[in-house]
Amino acid sequence: MSNDFDLDKLTSALQAATPKADASKRDANIALAEKNFEKLHAARQGTAAETRPISERPETPGLISGVREMFKKLSTKGALAATTSVATLGVALIVVLPNLSVDDARMAAKVDPALLSVPVASEPVATVETLEAQPAMEMADEIVAAPQRRTGGVTLSGEAEIAFSENASGDAQFHHDLSIPQQRLSFPGDIMPLPESNTETFANEAPNPLKITSEEPVSTFSIDVDTASYAIVRSSLTQGYLPPAEAVRAEEMINYFPYAYTPPAGDQPFATTVTVTDTPWNEGTQLVHIGIQGELPVMDERPPLNLVFLIDTSGSMSDPDKLPLLVQSFRLMLSELRPEDSVAIVTYAGSAGQVLAPTPASEKTVIMNALTNLSAGGSTAGQAGLQQAYQLAETMAEDGEISRVILATDGDFNVGLSNPEALKDYIADKRDSGTYLSVLGFGRGNLDDATMQALAQNGNGTASYIDTLQEAQKVLVDQLSGALFPIANDVKIQMEFNPDVVAEYRLIGYETRALKREDFNNDTVDAGEIGAGHRVTAIYEITPVGSDAVLNDPLRYGTDTTPTGHGEVGYLRLRYKNPGEDVSNLIETPVMTGASEAGSEASFAIAIAGFAQLLQGSDYLGKWDYPQAIKLANAHKGADEFGYRAEAIRLMRLAQSLAQ
Repeated sequence: MSNDFDLDKLTSALQAATPKADASKRDANIALAEKNFEKLHAARQGTAAETRPISERPETPGLISGVREMFKKLSTKGALAATTSVATLGVALIVVLPNLSVDDARMAAKVDPALLSVPVASEPVATVETLEAQPAMEMADEIVAAPQRRTGGVTLSGEAEIAFSENASGDAQFHHDLSIPQQRLSFPGDIMPLPESNTETFANEAPNPLKITSEEPVSTFSIDVDTASYAIVRSSLTQGYLPPAEAVRAEEMINYFPYAYTPPAGDQPFATTVTVTDTPWNEGTQLVHIGIQGELPVMDERPPLNLVFLIDTSGSMSDPDKLPLLVQSFRLMLSELRPEDSVAIVTYAGSAGQVLAPTPASEKTVIMNALTNLSAGGSTAGQAGLQQAYQLAETMAEDGEISRVILATDGDFNVGLSNPEALKDYIADKRDSGTYLSVLGFGRGNLDDATMQALAQNGNGTASYIDTLQEAQKVLVDQLSGALFPIANDVKIQMEFNPDVVAEYRLIGYETRALKREDFNNDTVDAGEIGAGHRVTAIYEITPVGSDAVLNDPLRYGTDTTPTGHGEVGYLRLRYKNPGEDVSNLIETPVMTGASEAGSEASFAIAIAGFAQLLQGSDYLGKWDYPQAIKLANAHKGADEFGYRAEAIRLMRLAQSLAQ
């Protein structure tokens, strides 16, 4: 296509497209525009006092007053026609620019090239009433409705930015970064602030490195049944961008799915199943797949449950996917409680307060009225809320009953204890009282996953992320027993590999759950909990001695060892405590050599492990890619009663497209 650009022809076309002036419509539109900008200005100045800004943002009053003055000066036909032409030109350029050279595009737009790299700050924007129909407004609304993404450059629609560059032929190119979810401006409606800059923090460590068995034969970690990472990954992908690598915790993605492992027999609260199979992504290595199945609950025999809903009602919780979704989620949970269970509600925003005294779960109307009357506003007094919730839970507890605080928040603690380490110490002191803690995360933009993980891991509880009502159904209804009723505390896994058989190994995931070797036998060291019916999966990639896949050279000055454990890959040990006990129990299982074909349960878990590593950009996958992960998952999807596995395959396909 030719790059010739005729500005005179474009100007003539724009003039021909300019609507004829209508004095009455002009005056009405100017008045309405002034009203909208006054509303916008009032929203930005904080008229709604209860709405708390999430982070400090630079103010731009000059922009607001400048545009207001522009509308005041629209008193002539020429002025109105000129501004209409400008609006139409702006819309036309968005469509035309991809077919122009960079120089032509800049000349037509009359924009200083330096300005193309200056981002415009995102500000809370008041929804405006619609002006009477004009071509420019109609076209602008279509542009805003289209999906937009972000890199550096000119900001459009909140935080969506577009940057220019030249390809080899000199044509202008648009570059889009899929790093944040986008919001659409609303015409007309209530005042809806756009999201502030992304301040999310995630709890993660660098992926586990490859270990040389002869140097470090023992691997020790705490089990983890959290699933927050998978839901965060899903939230990112469905909003059109790849998740940050640090948001991907492989073990939480693997453990998101139910697996049909062998159930326990006898008095043990769980059973282990170990499989050794060939690695799909690395010829010459094998995978040691460890599956743990908790005993299934007998709901008629479970003890009474005392729940304290600790709800964040600060200003940052006002978004539809936060407090409103939270209330709907708890509504689902109430239907699963029994009459002998009790519920209390504590909220925290500028200060903490008890909203509902301990109430029998049978009084659902009373509980729901308390929930639906909640509103968001104020800062986040997290420490005060936690203190009051724990005190209330202790007053509700009786012998033989289970007490649990369920914290629902976006994780933004900015009053009191806001440091994850300080919060961790506080919760660690409180867990000895026998009250468990579960954490439910809501919303994106300022999600503090690091704080949520610190609270859950040290409060003898779990962390989940609720991004949809379907996820609330999974966590608070389908898996309620596992989430609320512990069957084993401080569960630790220790794997000793045989250096005569295994040259190298690495644990996939569990980076934030690593323990020292000596911690395994130390009953004072905290570890993870298993709930009724919970399933836990861990996967090691091992390299057999003599394999071409060995990555490390042998030592020049090796040590002679007497071969031991003939026929064993390694030796698996598990420690756990029965709830309420201080002394742990030990389970030991040898892991035998000889790879076998993995069943559908292990194979699907392996596919998800590969998916997580692809999202992290792992160096250990070689040329293994999304199509192969999708093929493996599809082949072992199984019955998929709830559709979780089919959803995961759709997310893999979406990630494949976004990665390209």
